[in-house]
Amino acid sequence: MGGTERADVRPLRNCAVSLVINTFEDVRFLPDAIQSALAQTRPFHEILLVDDGSSTDPAPILEPYPSVRLIRRANGGLAAARNTGLEEAASPYIIFLDADDRLDRHAVEAGLACIEATPGAAMVYGAHRRVDAGGQPIGPDRYEEISPDPHADFLRKNMVGMHAAVLYRTEALRALGGFESDLRLGEDYDLYLSLSRKAQVGSHPGIVAEYRWHDGNISRDRIKMLRSVLTVHGRYRPSWPSQHLAAWHEGRRNWRNYYAAELAQAGLAEWRTSRNHFATLRGLLDATRASPRWAARQGLSLVAKAMGSGSPPRLGTVRMGDFSGTRPVSMDFGWDRGQPVDRHYIEAFLDVHREDIHGRVLEIGDDAYSRRYGGERVQLQDILHVHAGNPVATISGDLAVPGVLPPDSFDCIVLTQTLHLVYDAAAAVSHIHAALRPGGVLLLTVPGISQLDRGEWSRCWYWSFTPASVRRMFSAMFGEDSVQIRQYGNVYAATSFLQGLAVEEIDRAKLDVVDTAYPVIVAARAVKRPVP
Repeated sequence: MGGTERADVRPLRNCAVSLVINTFEDVRFLPDAIQSALAQTRPFHEILLVDDGSSTDPAPILEPYPSVRLIRRANGGLAAARNTGLEEAASPYIIFLDADDRLDRHAVEAGLACIEATPGAAMVYGAHRRVDAGGQPIGPDRYEEISPDPHADFLRKNMVGMHAAVLYRTEALRALGGFESDLRLGEDYDLYLSLSRKAQVGSHPGIVAEYRWHDGNISRDRIKMLRSVLTVHGRYRPSWPSQHLAAWHEGRRNWRNYYAAELAQAGLAEWRTSRNHFATLRGLLDATRASPRWAARQGLSLVAKAMGSGSPPRLGTVRMGDFSGTRPVSMDFGWDRGQPVDRHYIEAFLDVHREDIHGRVLEIGDDAYSRRYGGERVQLQDILHVHAGNPVATISGDLAVPGVLPPDSFDCIVLTQTLHLVYDAAAAVSHIHAALRPGGVLLLTVPGISQLDRGEWSRCWYWSFTPASVRRMFSAMFGEDSVQIRQYGNVYAATSFLQGLAVEEIDRAKLDVVDTAYPVIVAARAVKRPVP
């Protein structure tokens, strides 16, 4: 095996680890897997080989390895085979290895060190690399670091990427009932999602496993993998409202885009040898809900052609339909029809950052968002209104005027759709920064592509913003490392919003696509640096 990057290894307690090797019709690779297990710098307590009904008895292969215990069972799928190993394991920790893969010799040692460094973790994982059928590395090492919110991470993507890279607490798996045996694919991703809802997850960048990439990998069946992963992912859709709902929607996009790219590359490889694969390629990409424009943006012109068209409609063929007039569908942003498109994005942003809304909170105009997303975490609520005499306001005045906001006072300021109404926006940013306590958070949204108000605010609607302008303005005051910028929108969302269509009457899934050329809403989370 090649050289590895090792995790920092701390002194380890006397912790035993079981290894379960699963095999089904892949005995040719089995000796390699067993030898990698026996080569550990910290030996396994036991090695269990679970054969899931292979036509070839693996017992003769095990003769040189008397310490490996063979368990044969009727074919029931990988999840059921892993559960068999889980039931038989006698150690507090466990690793699962497919017979065509192999472990780095530091896998056990690095995994236990990470467990010690992550109190309460039900699972930890390290990095892995792909190798070809002969064991030679393919491409770069693969590692995604887990965050303090592991469930959100796993809703967005499979952070692990290879099941053998994981070390589990055995009892944590048993408490969940093991792997979902009804799943023939995606049972490992299902387990990550389930565990991460209830327990901490740890990770380290040391290489612990090698994923053998060969013609027999089920992962090569991209359509089946996509359908399976979306089924698993769909089981964990958070109920509304939830701080994880935006992460879940992001994950749907990520999975479809990932497999769209995989299918596109596979389809192009076929196209190079035969010019009769356009129909097949279109069918494959339809399963991912990818679009011809997406394919064209990825530089896959042949894919775009296979999917219908990689270029705009021919001159004279566009039909404007209900958009052919000079009057929008709604002249009030869509409020008269339902929820405006910009509010859909604003609420998604606040939902993701609801934990920031706590302590003493300032909101503009009213406290609707603070109550909705902060709830009991809000201990003292202030409301700013530009006009004096507003009955609900606790503070009156212009954000650009010094002294309107008390200094070092707020744990959070919720500033939605307001800054564009302040002519001296830079001064307002300075006063907002001064009003936050050290460590306080500003949650800001501003319009990008938008109608202008026709009523009260029409005379002071001064600005529209881009991600670049927001980043530059707030980084100058808060510091670049303390500002996170996010934009929402695409041409479909922008067109719908300009026409005043409501979210209830359009395709919500299309709103989740982000096209950097069409910022309907720009959002920022800015943190005031603590005093040194």
